[in-house]
Amino acid sequence: MSGPAMNKNHRLALSVALSSLLLVTSACNQGPTQPSLADAPLAGAAIGGDFTLTDQNGKKRTWKEFDGQYRIVYFGYTNCPDICTPDMQNLMAGLKAFEKSKPELAAKIQPLFITVDPKRDTAEVLKQFVGAFHSRALGLTGTDAEIADAAKKFAIYSSRVEGSSPENYLMSHSQTPYLMGPDGKPIAILPADQPKTDANEGAPKLVEAELEKWVR
Repeated sequence: MSGPAMNKNHRLALSVALSSLLLVTSACNQGPTQPSLADAPLAGAAIGGDFTLTDQNGKKRTWKEFDGQYRIVYFGYTNCPDICTPDMQNLMAGLKAFEKSKPELAAKIQPLFITVDPKRDTAEVLKQFVGAFHSRALGLTGTDAEIADAAKKFAIYSSRVEGSSPENYLMSHSQTPYLMGPDGKPIAILPADQPKTDANEGAPKLVEAELEKWVR
């Protein structure tokens, strides 16, 4: 076949090929689709609630004042001998990596460290602790009753374990780093290392991947 009919078929085949190429290119540029927040692991869970605590600068802070922001919420204490420091290092390293790759989205996240040991974790102590991990991290303390109330609302268990002296004690507590949404409701538990394994379950890249999945 030759002439106009052949040219017409050639143009049609070329058009189909170009359309297919554009579809492939578009799909490659889109990246993975984010799941719906309605399908988040903690969607609908009764976790979180209003509190009034004191930050590392002595300023009163309420849960509601962070509305509109995603929140990384971690309950721990500065004298923790094994998990709190590594967890904070990993969580904040993951956030910093996310800040490099998606700065506008990362700016929507407020990291919060809430002590379960208010007796020793004063505002001054918390300022030094959280400042070592991230410049925007807030450390929150309060009275025993205020901390107990906040812990209950976030389904956090903590108890004092007596040591060799009244001042030398430990705090047994839940290891649960939450990602909370702009509406103050829970989205997911962020990755965290398990003390009895060497699997590095809380690696910063895993934290970053979880933030990429849910923050929008």
